[in-house]
Amino acid sequence: MILSYVLLFLLSCFLLAFSSKWLVGALSKIALFLKVKEFVVGFFIMAFAASLPNLFVGIVSALNKIPQLSFGDVIGGNIVDLTLVLGLAALVSGGGLSAKSRTIQGSSLFTIFIGVFPLLLIADSRLSRSDGILLILSFFVYMVWLFSKKERFAKIYDHSREKLDWKSFIKNLIILIASVFLLLVGAELIVRSASYFSSLLDLPLSLIGLFIVGLGNCLPEAIFSIQAAKRGHDWMILGDLMGGVVMCATLVLGVVSLISPITITNFSPFAIARIFLILSALLFLFCLRSDRKISKKEGIGLIGLYIIFLIVEIFR
Repeated sequence: MILSYVLLFLLSCFLLAFSSKWLVGALSKIALFLKVKEFVVGFFIMAFAASLPNLFVGIVSALNKIPQLSFGDVIGGNIVDLTLVLGLAALVSGGGLSAKSRTIQGSSLFTIFIGVFPLLLIADSRLSRSDGILLILSFFVYMVWLFSKKERFAKIYDHSREKLDWKSFIKNLIILIASVFLLLVGAELIVRSASYFSSLLDLPLSLIGLFIVGLGNCLPEAIFSIQAAKRGHDWMILGDLMGGVVMCATLVLGVVSLISPITITNFSPFAIARIFLILSALLFLFCLRSDRKISKKEGIGLIGLYIIFLIVEIFR
């Protein structure tokens, strides 16, 4: 019985990862066909697509009246993104991740604030529907700022030299729809297996989300970031990760709390996670602003911080 649920969880993680990868590929080609600008692809489409596993898991968990799972997923996922995923991308890249873009530098401060914003709102042990509205409004404020300057739309996105016609467009549209369906299936399987492990191990669902689900849902970002780092698309990695952090902390948690307000009766599992999320955000900001790049040494430091987080949580 236990082995079957372990296999079910691993299957759902891979299903989320690969369906997200197919969705990103389809979106990229559709964007190329529609002549969408490079900035929109990097800072919006990719980040939104990478956040879909979190959104679907959040919606399914909220509909099942266990939104705590989504809260743990988002907090754990943001720690993973800002440390482990970013660090791996910096190690794989040729000379570190360049962060000279003014948009990236400007977004970094907003990303740091938004990353810890849900922790401030849930200080009273509840993320209410009014808090959810505030989070969604924060998301739209970020979008308005992001799309406010015309120069950010100067470069056409050139993902590949593949000839795209209406036949290819329809094909990728079908892939996109199929990917969304698989994301729904993967999210349902993750919620069911997480509920089982929570009952079996007598652990809060929020803690299961913080470690297991949060790490599993970061697979799409990890796969995408490593592939992009090999090709030297630094702007896309940073845009994707920062956009993903913002979207998860605002849009995902906002939608979840509107469906079912999140109540954390025992906040002790998040005591260490809260500290490490703040440390991750500050270290990310420091690395990003030192020489306007994230070097391989800084990448090792980010990965090291995540390892310390795991050790402290396991042996606390």
